[in-house]
Amino acid sequence: MTEKVQNISQKLSNNPKDIQVYFIGVGGIGMSALARYFISKGATVSGYDKTSTELTRTLEASGINIHYEDNVQLIPKEVDFVVYTPAIPANHTELNFYKDNGYPVLKRSDVLQIITETSFNICIAGTHGKTTTTSMVAHILRHSGYGCNAFLGGISANYQTNFWSNPNIVVVVEADEYDRSFLKLKPDVAIITSMDADHLDIYGTKEELQKTFIQFSEKLKPLGLLITKFGIGDNVQFTYPDKETYSYNNTSSDCFATNVRIENGSYIYDITINGETIKDIALSMGGMHNIENSVAAIAVAKHLKIDNEKIKEAVAAYRGVKRRFEYIIKNEEHVLIDDYAHHPEELRALITGVKDMYKGEKITLVFQPHLYSRTNDFANEFAESLSLVDELILLPIYPARELPMPGVDSNMILDKVSAVNKRVLSKEELKQWMSDHKPKIVVMAGAGDIDTLVIPVKNILETK
Repeated sequence: MTEKVQNISQKLSNNPKDIQVYFIGVGGIGMSALARYFISKGATVSGYDKTSTELTRTLEASGINIHYEDNVQLIPKEVDFVVYTPAIPANHTELNFYKDNGYPVLKRSDVLQIITETSFNICIAGTHGKTTTTSMVAHILRHSGYGCNAFLGGISANYQTNFWSNPNIVVVVEADEYDRSFLKLKPDVAIITSMDADHLDIYGTKEELQKTFIQFSEKLKPLGLLITKFGIGDNVQFTYPDKETYSYNNTSSDCFATNVRIENGSYIYDITINGETIKDIALSMGGMHNIENSVAAIAVAKHLKIDNEKIKEAVAAYRGVKRRFEYIIKNEEHVLIDDYAHHPEELRALITGVKDMYKGEKITLVFQPHLYSRTNDFANEFAESLSLVDELILLPIYPARELPMPGVDSNMILDKVSAVNKRVLSKEELKQWMSDHKPKIVVMAGAGDIDTLVIPVKNILETK
């Protein structure tokens, strides 16, 4: 731990009510969880974000002062430290003011390191699947009465927040591989859900990314537990001594589901954890991949010796995460599902899950590619997954932190998709198309600002 981090850790342990914290990018899902943590401790919190959103408005309602202009005249000068996200561009005026004037400036991962330094940590990592699995673990611990502090990468539909606190010194945290952030965590229990190629702008190669996940597993404390998806990685060997594997239904793994069926819109199934079977688990959330996520979450609960009936009650009460297979409309006339999927494998799981729930129905998918680099790196893989739908609408690429790349746009994917009904539309064109066609089953997916279109599309579909 650096001297700067140690000094802030000392301030936190003394009297957090005396601390003033400024967040650059406070509206990000991970940053907002940290902001809520400091508010819960009585600290004074303020921040900047590029745009006002439902999330930032919720933060403002909790007492956080937020402005939406990169302007040093608007920032507080009396702050103990500044937290920023790697998504903030290097030329950001406020960030450089704080750096140039000697303020302690920390990445989000540094702050998570401070918070979790002395707690029992359950850390969930993976290129996809980690947000739902993290929220499942945290929900089971909360609902069962075991208790935990939670830092989630999405808004829990059960609790309408991505952070909660508890006197129990157990922390459930989503471990982010972007920028190698998760290497600053020290897990007591670690789950690795997936290691598919992603963030190649950071890692360069899939092999380098996998090496970093191995390094993450080596951060486990002695007497901990490593839980990995069965068959994960290409010839990847995890050396941590106490480990378990899980899968959807592969009986060669330590933890798996069997006897899966659909009853009244829910999955009902049995789960075997290290030879012990819990019968008739009920999950009211679409997608076979979410059954697999629940296997990993229940494996953690069993490791913590939570009672089987409490586990079943918790899973039955689980309502998912905002923008993870989230039903916006679900009736006889229309189904509208919103999902954060932005990687080819996430899209494949999402589409397969929808097709499983609505066998024989025509599915219209609206997808907004996220990042020029990701589109360029995985155009073939995106096209292969998107070819599974009956009708495809692509929005222009959401650039996030990137500048345009020559020759890279949504048509790069569209041209490779085998589906006959396919097109690229602007946001306004999409609204008109929805008004003209009003398809029965619509899935909207992406990690950019496609979520701002969900309610407009909902209103269009519901208009008689």
